[in-house]
Amino acid sequence: MKLFNQGTPVTSAVSFAGLIEKIEILRSTLRWSSRLERPEIEKLLKQATTLRDEVMGLSHKERFVAAASAEPEAVTEVEPVDLSSRERRQALMERSFIFEGTFGDNPKLLEALEIAEKASPTDLPVLIDGESGTGKELMAKVIHANGSRTDKPFISVNCGAIPDSLLESELFGHKKGAFTGAANDRRGKFESAHTGTIFLDEIGELPLVGQVKLLRVLEAHEIQRVGSDEVISVDARIVAATNKDLRRMSQEGTFREDLFYRLSVIHVTLPALRERRDEIALLVAYFGDESAGQLKRRPVKLTPRLRDFLMHYDYPGNIRELRNLMYRISCLAGDTADLAHLPQDIRPRPAGLSVVAGAGRAGVADVTTATSLAEAKRAASDEAERAFLERGLQEVGGTVAELARRFEMNRSHVQMLLKKHGIHSKDFRGSRTAEGGK
Repeated sequence: MKLFNQGTPVTSAVSFAGLIEKIEILRSTLRWSSRLERPEIEKLLKQATTLRDEVMGLSHKERFVAAASAEPEAVTEVEPVDLSSRERRQALMERSFIFEGTFGDNPKLLEALEIAEKASPTDLPVLIDGESGTGKELMAKVIHANGSRTDKPFISVNCGAIPDSLLESELFGHKKGAFTGAANDRRGKFESAHTGTIFLDEIGELPLVGQVKLLRVLEAHEIQRVGSDEVISVDARIVAATNKDLRRMSQEGTFREDLFYRLSVIHVTLPALRERRDEIALLVAYFGDESAGQLKRRPVKLTPRLRDFLMHYDYPGNIRELRNLMYRISCLAGDTADLAHLPQDIRPRPAGLSVVAGAGRAGVADVTTATSLAEAKRAASDEAERAFLERGLQEVGGTVAELARRFEMNRSHVQMLLKKHGIHSKDFRGSRTAEGGK
């Protein structure tokens, strides 16, 4: 399997010597650029782009492997050395997997890779499942790259993005005049993938009519273009992916059971990122470097509280979400990034003043995230204001007009404060607190 081979250092003399040779050839050619024709210049530009990508790839891998194999920080004499972490790092380097940023030695991930490694040389259909953003398409590319069809086409199809009316034409093609708008003959995705691999993403979104058509292709390896009686033989390796439970869907009748068993001859499940938390630090470093390279800037530094958030966030979008977060942080931050550079909807609320009812007196302020006295005061003030508004709404049963009257404030100003804190008055309706003696 095409995994990163730790036996050959990334910075080997052979790799860099080869790159230097290419650079010298390119430089000698550019000396005569005034005599070159436009097609020759375009060719040189393409070579320069390829060369740049190779250098960037080596640079990324070098930094990434360095992060993975870094020795633990020095420990004091009273602290025992964590031998298990050293053993894990060793295992990590022996079975490290680098493919467009996907990395790991998680047992579930390694199991998936081992299955893919054994399935790749065959032509058996593969079904990849896992949550959104876990790298299903990357795994499909790994399977294609390690098979006998690696130099053949890899055609990707998003089954959920094709309108039902165009599904058959998109997959199998059509003849000229087959329907309104069919001005020319058109090859479908299966013909384009002939002798190669076709990747059917979001296969769980395929309508039942399309499932029947796909089942025939799996059984007979034949297709017919829309509007044609000609039978065309196709030889395409099928790799499908979904974030749904196709077995449960087949039991419910929303996915054909026979198609499920046809597709899942080899079944690969990719674990969610929250099950691989010990790899988040490496991915943060990798995507931090990648985003800095794309944006042509220095990698940003992360404050301790931002790094802590990134280490413990659940990542419902998995690796894709982490990658997007690092690109956002690299774009918006200066030299140092903090929690303020996170999207508003996932940004943690500051832990400010905690008002606790007890023994007839207020509780104490617990400001844990403030980095300055001014910030601590602001956090405590905001939290106290929010608690005051919520308690008032609780007492008046969510009636904003009554709350404004009690506070002797303008109603529009009260509504502005509620909006500022994201408080919805309807959440307090019907919860009027009983007042003593009334």
